[in-house]
Amino acid sequence: MAASAHRLVMIGANHKSASLTLRDALFVDDATAPGFLEGLRRAGLGEALVLSTCDRVEVWTVDDDPAHAARLVGESLAARAGLEPAALASHLYTLAGAEAVSHGFTVTASLDSLVIGEPHVTGQVKAAHRLAREGATMGGELDAFVQAAFAVAKRVRSETAIGEGPVSIAAAAVQIARDLHGDLGRCRALLVGTGEMGELVAESLLAAGLKDLSVTAPRSSRAEALAKTLDCHVLPFEEMRDALAGADVVLTCMGSRNVAVSAEAVNAALKKRRRRPIFLVDAGIPGDVETAVNRVEGAFLYDLGDLEKVALEGRATREAAARAARAIVADEAATFLRGRQARAAVPAIVALRASFEDVRATVLAEAGTDAAEATRLLVNRLLHAPSEAMKATAADGAEWRAMEKTLKTLFRLEE
Repeated sequence: MAASAHRLVMIGANHKSASLTLRDALFVDDATAPGFLEGLRRAGLGEALVLSTCDRVEVWTVDDDPAHAARLVGESLAARAGLEPAALASHLYTLAGAEAVSHGFTVTASLDSLVIGEPHVTGQVKAAHRLAREGATMGGELDAFVQAAFAVAKRVRSETAIGEGPVSIAAAAVQIARDLHGDLGRCRALLVGTGEMGELVAESLLAAGLKDLSVTAPRSSRAEALAKTLDCHVLPFEEMRDALAGADVVLTCMGSRNVAVSAEAVNAALKKRRRRPIFLVDAGIPGDVETAVNRVEGAFLYDLGDLEKVALEGRATREAAARAARAIVADEAATFLRGRQARAAVPAIVALRASFEDVRATVLAEAGTDAAEATRLLVNRLLHAPSEAMKATAADGAEWRAMEKTLKTLFRLEE
């Protein structure tokens, strides 16, 4: 393996090796990352990147001795978490060489996350790369690897459906809202009730670009508290029916055993909207929206069961895409390693060419204008040292066979 590929080392803890509590203790935020990286640099790791997310805390570095790098990183992470290095050791993994290359590509392509295909992962690696560059711990070897990882992630995104299909109920609601209304930034949404699932879906819509959200509930104090959490408007509950006409998305999560949104109210709202569609998410258990709404033209009603079906389809899509994505990662890792191996030969090739050039210059000086004599001398001089080495090696049968095979490969003798 090429020296540069062999020197790549990754040490860390992720959702498979450490609890959320421990990962929280190890977490390195943007504000403290420069100091953390500087500590690693002073300890002896000149090139280092720290990737810290909800799923993992990892240090990517280069070192001739993976055990040495693991010890330095382990001590730094343990100090951060207020633990003894020995207590943390069982939760850390160390990957080097080909394993590190494959792991880094897999992580950057979002194939090692709790949610496969999570689109933010590549951005998190880019942010970590930026912080390392700003902190002067991003050297040539590590940078070459990270750039290759970005290229792999781009290929995975463009050639597979890894990021397509929602994998949660909230994500399913967001996708359907986008399919129906397009840009959520131009939509209005109304949340009826203060149940947890309604809040979760509302948070996802806001994260997806929704700008205009109002909350209403029978108890105004509950509505006000949730509106403060979501940083949105409060609507008096008695105005809810009239507000339906202005809502592109209606979320309900009351579960009061009474119908909160009737088919008649939805039909009236759609008439005022000139039949512009309304997407209704009934997250109440039992339901809050009259089932007859399903028969109202322009109303698209989904309950939790409907959304779960959409999410299951999304998971199946991503699982199939993940298989294709892992094949891409394996192919790109092999290509990267071959490239590193080829580069390892460059210094020897340069030295060989320089040696041959020295011999050529000497021969030309000795032979003058006699071209035949110059070529004879050149061949003799160039072959003298290899011939002596071959004669010395021929006494050892096994060593000679290996050398003979190499010579045939180098000079294409069998051709």
